[in-house]
Amino acid sequence: MKKLNSKRQQKTLAAIALIMSSAVSFSCVATDSLHRVVENGAKDYLVSQLADNSADTNIDVDIVKIDDRINIPECPEGYQYHTSEEALRQSYISVRVSCQNNDWYLFTSGQVSRTKDIVVTYGAVSPGTVLTSSNLKMASVDIKRLRYTTFTNIETLVGARMKRRATNGQAIQANMLCFVCKGDRITISAEVGKMKVKTAGIAQQDGVVGDNIQVLNASSKKTVIAKVASVEKVVIQL
Repeated sequence: MKKLNSKRQQKTLAAIALIMSSAVSFSCVATDSLHRVVENGAKDYLVSQLADNSADTNIDVDIVKIDDRINIPECPEGYQYHTSEEALRQSYISVRVSCQNNDWYLFTSGQVSRTKDIVVTYGAVSPGTVLTSSNLKMASVDIKRLRYTTFTNIETLVGARMKRRATNGQAIQANMLCFVCKGDRITISAEVGKMKVKTAGIAQQDGVVGDNIQVLNASSKKTVIAKVASVEKVVIQL
């Protein structure tokens, strides 16, 4: 009889141990799940806030992993996230996470990378090189590396001339080239109402599309200001 009771006690203890083990395991999974919920929520929040000012910029956010030892309570109404406008311009952004149901809150942070799909060199390019589709390609570049106007379409650069040496994969920026270069023979197009007049000229300055430069009218020998329209072409609005 005593042996039978002993076996029953052992089975009972084993069952209790199994239940306790399952409860602890479930608790750990639940805690881990809340940590991931907060991390994912913080990431989604930052992406949505940063998207407002990034029409042509790719945004990637990497949220710092929250310490598993930190207790995160459940929040039936959903966690709230907040950061300042100033912080949104930084590379590392602190985010306050809170819950309306209680006074709980914590701070987490995310590392933000901002890239832009632009035209870069395909292979090394020497000064004086006329750009073609064979020495250009598209690439995603960190915007912190860009200080001048860049280009997002390869075709718009075909025919432009490099003013300086560029290494493979270097971003093509406006200060590196000219669509019309000083000394180039160009076409001057003048528009008067519905009439268009064309004449030959010589560029007196370097310029990219949109720049206003000085050009010499080959016929009148007068210097005028014209806007660069494309490779070897400028326009005068009369």
